[in-house]
Amino acid sequence: MVNSILPLELQEVVVSKRGRRIVGPVTYTLAGAGTTIVIGPNGSGKTTLLRMMHGLERTSEGRLSWAQAFKEASQRQSFVFQSPIIMRRSVLDNLAYPLTLAGKSRKEANEAAARWAAKVGLGSRLQQSASRLSGGEKQKLALARALIREPEVLFLDEPCANLDGKATRVIEGVLQDAKSNGTRLVMSTHDMGQARRLADDVIFMLGGQIHECAPVQDFFNSPATPETEQFLRGDIVE
Repeated sequence: MVNSILPLELQEVVVSKRGRRIVGPVTYTLAGAGTTIVIGPNGSGKTTLLRMMHGLERTSEGRLSWAQAFKEASQRQSFVFQSPIIMRRSVLDNLAYPLTLAGKSRKEANEAAARWAAKVGLGSRLQQSASRLSGGEKQKLALARALIREPEVLFLDEPCANLDGKATRVIEGVLQDAKSNGTRLVMSTHDMGQARRLADDVIFMLGGQIHECAPVQDFFNSPATPETEQFLRGDIVE
């Protein structure tokens, strides 16, 4: 049995840029199963928190540690950006690339790529240049490419922010399936309806810190602070 890379422990972690504190200090443990949704006003540190947890942002202070060595942990997690990063190759090649990089044969990689393309509604686009896909199709491709290696943890930074309802529904369905299959999800969103649909627990970021963290029902039905209550009402919170 493969040992889990979780929990991820953050202890008084700070991210600073050009002498300005962006996030922190943050003390938090990511463990167990399910979906954690990260919400908060613009500029509250949501993206930086996700990037720091994934290893894309260097910490200035504090300690970040996975249950396994960093190299092992980094190979068993993925990240989906708000603006998808697509290689100038076919849909098939975009999806197969992570598997060939991991040592799979071209045949195995192509077969898996075809299955994942079908899951996200791109089964008829395998030979098309990925650069010619619509915005929603590119995000579906990015999600499938992130999940094709079956990561233990998947971070997503507002993956549905620029999508219509139909594309959002497809992506949410794929995410629910991934969660059911054991992938731990951590995702930021501005869509409170999406947060209610997907979350098992919610992190509310404010001023670069975790202002509140609670199970989804407690968070929405009984917010613990006036700032959280104001944010959920749609008021401006700074």
